[in-house]
Amino acid sequence: MSDIELSRAGRVQIIRFNRPEKKNAITRAMYQVMADAINGAGTDEDIGAVLLLGQPEVFTSGNDLKDFMAVATGAEHGEEVGHYLLAIATSRKPLVAAVDGLAVGVGCTTLLHCDLVYASPRAWLQTPFVDLGLVPEAASSLLGPRLLGYQRAFELLVLGERWTAEQALQAGLVNAIVEPQDLEAQALQMANRLAEKPPEALALSRGLLRGDRNDAVERLAQEGELFKQRLKSDEARNAFMAFMQKKSG
Repeated sequence: MSDIELSRAGRVQIIRFNRPEKKNAITRAMYQVMADAINGAGTDEDIGAVLLLGQPEVFTSGNDLKDFMAVATGAEHGEEVGHYLLAIATSRKPLVAAVDGLAVGVGCTTLLHCDLVYASPRAWLQTPFVDLGLVPEAASSLLGPRLLGYQRAFELLVLGERWTAEQALQAGLVNAIVEPQDLEAQALQMANRLAEKPPEALALSRGLLRGDRNDAVERLAQEGELFKQRLKSDEARNAFMAFMQKKSG
């Protein structure tokens, strides 16, 4: 069974996190599968939208910490993460997400790139970047203030405050709160509505609303360089070790 499950529903490409035993923590291999699926959807005329799903009560807990530690020690490189972040930042097809349960780190910042986001009442969002000695990623330092306003973005991305679905709705990060049993059906319905619209008009309209993506791509690179530097810092190493010890204890 794959940790990322790919399927189609009509003209919608579905990408589902499928590693519930690890709270859908994302490995480098999973990042690459998702990047390839999103990029592939962009050139496939039979696909009109992409839908991101998790499992009951868990969207994703973010990066797999073992992968993080491997990069931090210099044993591995993390290009796959960058491939995924670039894919969501430049996706040619609309992105829709359904969030049930936790959306941590990149699971949260991914939502800033989505065109529509639906959440269950038990969804919650958090980005522990600074607590781990890191910096925000996924161009969230640019897109967060734009969408949420500076103070709210600072609260989410720097303070690391845990947001409920209602807080995310009020901040404008979520379109609607839907009961868990109806969440995926609602998100799929909206993704299908997008997929059935005239594709050229949809792409042009989406481009007008989203604006020039070069600034987001540039911010991705800037954040990525800082992120790599921070991963190798004593501050981050100490924070990771403390987190792992607390988790194992």
